[in-house]
Amino acid sequence: MDLNRENMKKIRSLIIFTAIVCLAVMKIDVVMKGIFFTFGILKPFIYGAVLAFVLNIPMSAIENHMLKGMKSPKMQKVKRPASIFMAFLSVIFVIVLVIVTVIPQLIKTMVELGNEIPLFFVEAQAWLEQLFASQPEFVALLEEFNFESINWDSILNGIVNFMKNGLGSVVTSTVIVASTIIGGVVNLFVSLIFAFYVLAQKERLGNQAKRIIRAYFSARVYERTLEIVSIADKNFTNFITGQCMEAVILGSMFVVAMAVFRFPYALLVGVLIAFTALIPIVGAFIGCFVGTFLIMVDDPVKALWFLLLFIVLQQIEGNLIYPHVVGNSVGLPSIWVLAAVTVGGSLMGVSGMLIFIPIVSTIYSLLREDVNMKNSRKPEKLEKNQKMKNLKK
Repeated sequence: MDLNRENMKKIRSLIIFTAIVCLAVMKIDVVMKGIFFTFGILKPFIYGAVLAFVLNIPMSAIENHMLKGMKSPKMQKVKRPASIFMAFLSVIFVIVLVIVTVIPQLIKTMVELGNEIPLFFVEAQAWLEQLFASQPEFVALLEEFNFESINWDSILNGIVNFMKNGLGSVVTSTVIVASTIIGGVVNLFVSLIFAFYVLAQKERLGNQAKRIIRAYFSARVYERTLEIVSIADKNFTNFITGQCMEAVILGSMFVVAMAVFRFPYALLVGVLIAFTALIPIVGAFIGCFVGTFLIMVDDPVKALWFLLLFIVLQQIEGNLIYPHVVGNSVGLPSIWVLAAVTVGGSLMGVSGMLIFIPIVSTIYSLLREDVNMKNSRKPEKLEKNQKMKNLKK
Protein backbone atom coordinates (compact mmCIF):
# COMPACT_ATOMS: atom_id res chain seq x y z
CA MET A 1 0.00 0.00 0.00
CA ASP A 2 1.41 3.36 -1.07
CA LEU A 3 1.47 5.93 1.72
CA ASN A 4 0.48 8.78 -0.54
CA ARG A 5 -1.56 11.76 0.56
CA GLU A 6 -4.91 10.18 -0.30
CA ASN A 7 -4.21 6.95 1.59
CA MET A 8 -2.86 8.83 4.60
CA LYS A 9 -6.09 10.81 4.69
CA LYS A 10 -8.13 7.58 4.68
CA ILE A 11 -5.98 6.06 7.45
CA ARG A 12 -6.32 9.19 9.58
CA SER A 13 -10.11 9.20 9.12
CA LEU A 14 -10.28 5.49 10.06
CA ILE A 15 -8.21 6.07 13.22
CA ILE A 16 -10.40 9.00 14.29
CA PHE A 17 -13.58 7.00 13.63
CA THR A 18 -12.26 4.00 15.61
CA ALA A 19 -11.28 6.25 18.52
CA ILE A 20 -14.75 7.84 18.58
CA VAL A 21 -16.45 4.42 18.55
CA CYS A 22 -14.23 3.11 21.38
CA LEU A 23 -14.87 6.24 23.44
CA ALA A 24 -18.62 5.94 22.86
CA VAL A 25 -18.59 2.28 23.98
CA MET A 26 -16.57 3.13 27.11
CA LYS A 27 -18.94 5.99 28.00
CA ILE A 28 -22.13 4.30 26.84
CA ASP A 29 -24.16 5.63 29.79
CA VAL A 30 -23.21 9.23 28.96
CA VAL A 31 -23.95 8.61 25.27
CA MET A 32 -27.40 7.18 26.05
CA LYS A 33 -28.22 10.11 28.35
CA GLY A 34 -27.20 12.48 25.58
CA ILE A 35 -29.35 10.62 23.06
CA PHE A 36 -32.41 10.69 25.34
CA PHE A 37 -31.83 14.36 26.16
CA THR A 38 -31.57 15.23 22.47
CA PHE A 39 -34.65 13.15 21.69
CA GLY A 40 -36.58 14.95 24.43
CA ILE A 41 -35.76 18.30 22.84
CA LEU A 42 -36.48 17.16 19.28
CA LYS A 43 -39.50 15.00 20.20
CA PRO A 44 -42.22 17.43 19.00
CA PHE A 45 -40.38 17.90 15.70
CA ILE A 46 -39.92 14.13 15.26
CA TYR A 47 -43.61 13.54 15.98
CA GLY A 48 -44.47 16.39 13.61
CA ALA A 49 -42.35 14.85 10.85
CA VAL A 50 -43.99 11.44 11.38
CA LEU A 51 -47.45 13.05 11.37
CA ALA A 52 -46.58 14.94 8.18
CA PHE A 53 -45.44 11.72 6.50
CA VAL A 54 -48.69 9.94 7.43
CA LEU A 55 -50.89 12.89 6.44
CA ASN A 56 -49.01 13.26 3.16
CA ILE A 57 -50.75 10.10 1.91
CA PRO A 58 -54.35 11.41 2.08
CA MET A 59 -53.16 14.94 1.23
CA SER A 60 -51.52 13.78 -2.00
CA ALA A 61 -54.61 11.75 -2.92
CA ILE A 62 -56.88 14.75 -2.31
CA GLU A 63 -54.56 17.11 -4.18
CA ASN A 64 -54.07 14.85 -7.21
CA HIS A 65 -57.62 13.51 -7.54
CA MET A 66 -60.27 15.53 -5.72
CA LEU A 67 -58.75 18.95 -6.43
CA LYS A 68 -57.02 18.24 -9.74
CA GLY A 69 -59.39 20.64 -11.52
CA MET A 70 -57.94 23.64 -9.66
CA LYS A 71 -55.45 24.73 -12.34
CA SER A 72 -55.68 28.52 -12.35
CA PRO A 73 -52.84 30.46 -10.63
CA LYS A 74 -55.16 31.70 -7.88
CA MET A 75 -56.54 28.22 -7.26
CA GLN A 76 -53.03 26.73 -7.20
CA LYS A 77 -52.24 28.90 -4.17
CA VAL A 78 -55.33 27.58 -2.37
CA LYS A 79 -54.93 23.96 -3.50
CA ARG A 80 -52.21 22.89 -1.07
CA PRO A 81 -53.69 24.52 2.10
CA ALA A 82 -57.11 23.10 1.19
CA SER A 83 -55.60 19.62 0.73
CA ILE A 84 -53.80 19.84 4.09
CA PHE A 85 -56.96 21.01 5.84
CA MET A 86 -59.04 18.20 4.30
CA ALA A 87 -56.37 15.62 5.24
CA PHE A 88 -56.36 16.83 8.87
CA LEU A 89 -60.17 16.86 8.82
CA SER A 90 -60.39 13.30 7.46
CA VAL A 91 -58.09 11.93 10.18
CA ILE A 92 -60.00 13.81 12.90
CA PHE A 93 -63.28 12.50 11.45
CA VAL A 94 -62.06 8.88 11.63
CA ILE A 95 -60.86 9.33 15.23
CA VAL A 96 -64.14 10.98 16.29
CA LEU A 97 -66.14 8.28 14.48
CA VAL A 98 -64.29 5.53 16.35
CA ILE A 99 -64.75 7.35 19.68
CA VAL A 100 -68.46 8.01 19.09
CA THR A 101 -68.98 4.41 18.01
CA VAL A 102 -66.94 2.69 20.71
CA ILE A 103 -67.22 4.84 23.87
CA PRO A 104 -71.05 4.83 24.32
CA GLN A 105 -71.18 1.12 23.49
CA LEU A 106 -68.27 0.46 25.86
CA ILE A 107 -69.97 2.37 28.71
CA LYS A 108 -73.19 0.48 28.10
CA THR A 109 -71.26 -2.79 28.02
CA MET A 110 -69.47 -2.04 31.30
CA VAL A 111 -72.81 -1.27 32.99
CA GLU A 112 -74.23 -4.54 31.68
CA LEU A 113 -71.13 -6.39 32.82
CA GLY A 114 -71.52 -4.94 36.31
CA ASN A 115 -75.04 -6.34 36.43
CA GLU A 116 -74.24 -9.70 34.83
CA ILE A 117 -70.92 -10.64 36.48
CA PRO A 118 -72.54 -11.99 39.71
CA LEU A 119 -74.99 -14.08 37.67
CA PHE A 120 -72.17 -15.21 35.38
CA PHE A 121 -70.09 -16.61 38.26
CA VAL A 122 -73.10 -18.45 39.70
CA GLU A 123 -73.99 -19.97 36.31
CA ALA A 124 -70.35 -20.85 35.64
CA GLN A 125 -70.13 -22.62 39.01
CA ALA A 126 -73.31 -24.61 38.29
CA TRP A 127 -72.07 -25.49 34.80
CA LEU A 128 -68.70 -26.69 36.13
CA GLU A 129 -70.38 -28.74 38.88
CA GLN A 130 -72.55 -30.42 36.27
CA LEU A 131 -69.59 -30.99 33.94
CA PHE A 132 -67.41 -32.54 36.67
CA ALA A 133 -70.21 -34.39 38.47
CA SER A 134 -68.12 -37.58 38.35
CA GLN A 135 -65.30 -35.84 40.25
CA PRO A 136 -66.63 -35.26 43.80
CA GLU A 137 -63.36 -33.73 45.02
CA PHE A 138 -63.52 -31.02 42.35
CA VAL A 139 -67.22 -30.39 43.02
CA ALA A 140 -66.49 -30.00 46.76
CA LEU A 141 -63.74 -27.52 45.93
CA LEU A 142 -66.15 -25.52 43.78
CA GLU A 143 -68.77 -25.46 46.53
CA GLU A 144 -66.26 -23.76 48.83
CA PHE A 145 -66.38 -20.77 46.45
CA ASN A 146 -69.95 -19.71 47.15
CA PHE A 147 -70.33 -16.88 44.66
CA GLU A 148 -73.94 -16.20 45.73
CA SER A 149 -72.75 -15.09 49.17
CA ILE A 150 -70.25 -12.57 47.78
CA ASN A 151 -71.23 -8.99 48.56
CA TRP A 152 -70.65 -7.37 45.20
CA ASP A 153 -71.81 -3.99 46.51
CA SER A 154 -69.04 -4.11 49.11
CA ILE A 155 -66.48 -4.89 46.41
CA LEU A 156 -67.79 -1.99 44.32
CA ASN A 157 -67.58 0.37 47.30
CA GLY A 158 -64.01 -0.77 47.93
CA ILE A 159 -63.10 0.04 44.32
CA VAL A 160 -64.73 3.46 44.64
CA ASN A 161 -62.85 4.17 47.90
CA PHE A 162 -59.59 3.09 46.30
CA MET A 163 -60.21 5.48 43.41
CA LYS A 164 -61.02 8.28 45.87
CA ASN A 165 -57.80 7.69 47.80
CA GLY A 166 -55.88 7.58 44.56
CA LEU A 167 -57.54 10.82 43.52
CA GLY A 168 -56.45 12.40 46.80
CA SER A 169 -52.84 11.45 46.17
CA VAL A 170 -53.12 12.84 42.68
CA VAL A 171 -54.49 16.14 43.97
CA THR A 172 -51.41 16.53 46.19
CA SER A 173 -49.27 16.53 43.05
CA THR A 174 -51.44 18.93 41.07
CA VAL A 175 -48.49 21.03 39.97
CA ILE A 176 -46.71 18.03 38.44
CA VAL A 177 -49.86 16.86 36.68
CA ALA A 178 -50.65 20.35 35.39
CA SER A 179 -47.11 20.87 34.11
CA THR A 180 -47.20 17.48 32.38
CA ILE A 181 -50.52 18.30 30.72
CA ILE A 182 -49.34 21.76 29.66
CA GLY A 183 -46.09 20.29 28.32
CA GLY A 184 -48.04 17.68 26.36
CA VAL A 185 -50.38 20.31 24.90
CA VAL A 186 -47.43 22.51 23.90
CA ASN A 187 -45.64 19.55 22.28
CA LEU A 188 -48.83 18.61 20.43
CA PHE A 189 -49.28 22.18 19.21
CA VAL A 190 -45.65 22.40 18.04
CA SER A 191 -45.96 19.00 16.30
CA LEU A 192 -49.11 20.09 14.45
CA ILE A 193 -47.56 23.39 13.35
CA PHE A 194 -44.36 21.64 12.22
CA ALA A 195 -46.36 18.98 10.34
CA PHE A 196 -48.39 21.71 8.60
CA TYR A 197 -45.19 23.53 7.59
CA VAL A 198 -43.54 20.34 6.27
CA LEU A 199 -46.62 19.47 4.20
CA ALA A 200 -46.93 22.99 2.84
CA GLN A 201 -43.23 23.24 1.92
CA LYS A 202 -42.38 19.59 1.17
CA GLU A 203 -41.09 20.26 -2.38
CA ARG A 204 -38.93 23.14 -1.20
CA LEU A 205 -37.54 21.12 1.74
CA GLY A 206 -36.83 18.21 -0.60
CA ASN A 207 -34.91 20.44 -3.01
CA GLN A 208 -32.90 21.93 -0.13
CA ALA A 209 -31.96 18.44 1.11
CA LYS A 210 -30.89 17.46 -2.42
CA ARG A 211 -28.72 20.58 -2.75
CA ILE A 212 -27.00 19.87 0.58
CA ILE A 213 -26.24 16.24 -0.35
CA ARG A 214 -25.02 17.28 -3.80
CA ALA A 215 -22.76 19.97 -2.31
CA TYR A 216 -21.01 17.79 0.29
CA PHE A 217 -20.97 14.34 -1.33
CA SER A 218 -19.96 12.79 -4.61
CA ALA A 219 -22.36 12.31 -7.51
CA ARG A 220 -22.41 8.54 -6.86
CA VAL A 221 -23.40 9.02 -3.20
CA TYR A 222 -25.99 11.61 -4.24
CA GLU A 223 -27.67 9.29 -6.76
CA ARG A 224 -27.55 6.31 -4.40
CA THR A 225 -29.05 8.36 -1.55
CA LEU A 226 -31.94 9.51 -3.75
CA GLU A 227 -32.55 5.92 -4.81
CA ILE A 228 -32.61 4.64 -1.20
CA VAL A 229 -34.90 7.48 -0.06
CA SER A 230 -37.25 6.78 -2.98
CA ILE A 231 -37.46 3.07 -2.13
CA ALA A 232 -37.98 3.81 1.60
CA ASP A 233 -40.68 6.38 0.85
CA LYS A 234 -42.49 3.95 -1.43
CA ASN A 235 -42.30 1.12 1.12
CA PHE A 236 -43.46 3.25 4.07
CA THR A 237 -46.35 4.73 2.05
CA ASN A 238 -47.48 1.34 0.74
CA PHE A 239 -47.20 -0.20 4.21
CA ILE A 240 -49.31 2.48 5.91
CA THR A 241 -51.93 2.31 3.15
CA GLY A 242 -51.99 -1.49 3.16
CA GLN A 243 -52.12 -1.73 6.96
CA CYS A 244 -55.11 0.64 7.17
CA MET A 245 -56.86 -1.21 4.35
CA GLU A 246 -56.22 -4.57 6.00
CA ALA A 247 -57.57 -3.30 9.34
CA VAL A 248 -60.78 -2.02 7.71
CA ILE A 249 -61.26 -5.33 5.84
CA LEU A 250 -60.71 -7.45 8.95
CA GLY A 251 -62.98 -5.29 11.12
CA SER A 252 -65.72 -5.39 8.47
CA MET A 253 -65.41 -9.18 8.23
CA PHE A 254 -65.95 -9.52 11.98
CA VAL A 255 -68.89 -7.09 12.08
CA VAL A 256 -70.67 -8.90 9.22
CA ALA A 257 -69.89 -12.43 10.48
CA MET A 258 -70.88 -11.65 14.08
CA ALA A 259 -74.10 -9.96 12.92
CA VAL A 260 -74.99 -12.93 10.68
CA PHE A 261 -74.41 -15.46 13.48
CA ARG A 262 -76.11 -13.16 16.03
CA PHE A 263 -73.16 -12.64 18.35
CA PRO A 264 -73.51 -9.84 20.92
CA TYR A 265 -71.39 -6.67 20.72
CA ALA A 266 -70.81 -7.16 16.97
CA LEU A 267 -70.11 -3.49 16.19
CA LEU A 268 -67.99 -2.91 19.32
CA VAL A 269 -65.82 -6.01 18.81
CA GLY A 270 -65.47 -5.34 15.08
CA VAL A 271 -64.29 -1.76 15.64
CA LEU A 272 -61.89 -2.86 18.40
CA ILE A 273 -60.40 -5.57 16.19
CA ALA A 274 -60.06 -3.11 13.30
CA PHE A 275 -58.34 -0.60 15.58
CA THR A 276 -55.96 -3.13 17.15
CA ALA A 277 -55.28 -4.74 13.75
CA LEU A 278 -53.21 -1.65 12.91
CA ILE A 279 -50.56 -3.45 14.98
CA PRO A 280 -49.13 -5.97 12.48
CA ILE A 281 -49.98 -9.68 12.89
CA VAL A 282 -50.51 -9.71 16.69
CA GLY A 283 -52.91 -6.77 16.97
CA ALA A 284 -56.06 -8.71 16.11
CA PHE A 285 -55.43 -11.13 19.00
CA ILE A 286 -55.76 -8.23 21.46
CA GLY A 287 -59.21 -7.48 20.06
CA CYS A 288 -60.02 -11.20 20.20
CA PHE A 289 -59.16 -11.33 23.92
CA VAL A 290 -61.44 -8.38 24.72
CA GLY A 291 -64.23 -9.72 22.50
CA THR A 292 -64.05 -13.20 24.05
CA PHE A 293 -64.30 -11.75 27.56
CA LEU A 294 -67.31 -9.59 26.69
CA ILE A 295 -69.16 -12.43 24.98
CA MET A 296 -68.22 -14.94 27.71
CA VAL A 297 -69.98 -12.85 30.36
CA ASP A 298 -73.10 -12.75 28.17
CA ASP A 299 -72.97 -16.37 26.99
CA PRO A 300 -69.98 -18.72 27.63
CA VAL A 301 -71.01 -21.08 24.82
CA LYS A 302 -71.11 -18.24 22.31
CA ALA A 303 -67.64 -17.21 23.49
CA LEU A 304 -66.33 -20.61 22.38
CA TRP A 305 -68.06 -20.19 19.02
CA PHE A 306 -66.54 -16.72 18.76
CA LEU A 307 -63.07 -18.19 19.27
CA LEU A 308 -63.78 -20.64 16.46
CA LEU A 309 -65.01 -17.78 14.26
CA PHE A 310 -61.89 -15.79 15.09
CA ILE A 311 -59.62 -18.70 14.15
CA VAL A 312 -61.38 -19.11 10.79
CA LEU A 313 -61.34 -15.40 9.93
CA GLN A 314 -57.76 -15.04 11.19
CA GLN A 315 -56.64 -17.88 8.93
CA ILE A 316 -58.34 -16.21 5.97
CA GLU A 317 -56.80 -12.86 6.90
CA GLY A 318 -53.35 -14.24 7.67
CA ASN A 319 -53.02 -16.48 4.59
CA LEU A 320 -54.94 -14.55 1.95
CA ILE A 321 -55.49 -10.91 2.88
CA TYR A 322 -52.42 -9.80 4.86
CA PRO A 323 -49.67 -11.26 2.64
CA HIS A 324 -51.31 -9.81 -0.49
CA VAL A 325 -52.51 -6.46 0.86
CA VAL A 326 -49.53 -5.63 3.11
CA GLY A 327 -46.81 -8.15 2.20
CA ASN A 328 -47.02 -7.48 -1.54
CA SER A 329 -47.48 -3.74 -1.03
CA VAL A 330 -44.03 -3.51 0.58
CA GLY A 331 -42.48 -6.23 -1.58
CA LEU A 332 -41.64 -8.42 1.41
CA PRO A 333 -42.29 -12.19 1.67
CA SER A 334 -44.54 -13.32 4.53
CA ILE A 335 -41.70 -14.95 6.48
CA TRP A 336 -39.76 -11.66 6.54
CA VAL A 337 -42.89 -9.75 7.58
CA LEU A 338 -43.16 -12.10 10.57
CA ALA A 339 -39.43 -11.71 11.35
CA ALA A 340 -39.65 -7.90 11.12
CA VAL A 341 -42.65 -7.82 13.47
CA THR A 342 -40.94 -10.14 15.98
CA VAL A 343 -37.63 -8.25 16.06
CA GLY A 344 -39.25 -4.80 15.98
CA GLY A 345 -41.66 -5.71 18.77
CA SER A 346 -38.90 -7.08 21.00
CA LEU A 347 -36.75 -3.96 20.51
CA MET A 348 -39.26 -1.09 20.44
CA GLY A 349 -42.68 -2.51 21.26
CA VAL A 350 -45.69 -1.58 19.13
CA SER A 351 -43.89 1.29 17.38
CA GLY A 352 -41.10 -1.14 16.44
CA MET A 353 -43.62 -3.48 14.84
CA LEU A 354 -44.94 -0.64 12.69
CA ILE A 355 -41.53 0.76 11.74
CA PHE A 356 -39.51 -2.41 11.15
CA ILE A 357 -41.63 -3.83 8.31
CA PRO A 358 -40.91 -0.97 5.86
CA ILE A 359 -37.30 -0.74 7.11
CA VAL A 360 -36.71 -4.46 6.51
CA SER A 361 -38.52 -4.14 3.18
CA THR A 362 -36.15 -1.36 2.12
CA ILE A 363 -33.08 -3.39 3.18
CA TYR A 364 -34.53 -6.45 1.40
CA SER A 365 -35.06 -4.47 -1.83
CA LEU A 366 -31.55 -3.01 -1.76
CA LEU A 367 -29.97 -6.38 -0.93
CA ARG A 368 -31.97 -8.14 -3.66
CA GLU A 369 -30.88 -5.53 -6.19
CA ASP A 370 -27.22 -5.89 -5.17
CA VAL A 371 -27.36 -9.70 -5.24
CA ASN A 372 -28.97 -9.72 -8.69
CA MET A 373 -26.37 -7.27 -9.99
CA LYS A 374 -23.46 -9.33 -8.62
CA ASN A 375 -24.94 -12.59 -9.94
CA SER A 376 -25.41 -11.05 -13.38
CA ARG A 377 -21.68 -10.30 -13.48
CA LYS A 378 -20.68 -13.82 -12.45
CA PRO A 379 -21.17 -15.44 -15.90
CA GLU A 380 -18.95 -12.78 -17.50
CA LYS A 381 -16.18 -13.40 -14.96
CA LEU A 382 -16.52 -17.18 -15.33
CA GLU A 383 -16.38 -16.92 -19.10
CA LYS A 384 -13.33 -14.64 -18.92
CA ASN A 385 -11.53 -17.02 -16.53
CA GLN A 386 -12.36 -19.95 -18.80
CA LYS A 387 -10.87 -18.15 -21.79
CA MET A 388 -7.70 -17.38 -19.82
CA LYS A 389 -7.37 -21.06 -18.89
CA ASN A 390 -7.84 -22.10 -22.52
CA LEU A 391 -5.16 -19.64 -23.65
CA LYS A 392 -2.70 -21.00 -21.09
CA LYS A 393 -3.30 -24.51 -22.38
